[in-house]
Amino acid sequence: MRISARNALPGKIVDIKKGATTAHVRIDVNGTIVTASITNEAVDDLGLKVGDKVHAVIKASDVMVAIP
Repeated sequence: MRISARNALPGKIVDIKKGATTAHVRIDVNGTIVTASITNEAVDDLGLKVGDKVHAVIKASDVMVAIP
């Protein structure tokens, strides 16, 4: 698959929590956890499960910066 997004981070699924309609998929990217909110249907269609190697694809129009 080819995709236009330039921020595709390889990682491994460490947790999937399904809700009523939306699932939170936690991906370990080199020790940092990235959480994706996707539909339960997408989880099922992709056959996602803990341990799968995936890419977290980040597509955003804005990036915000905060200081502690």
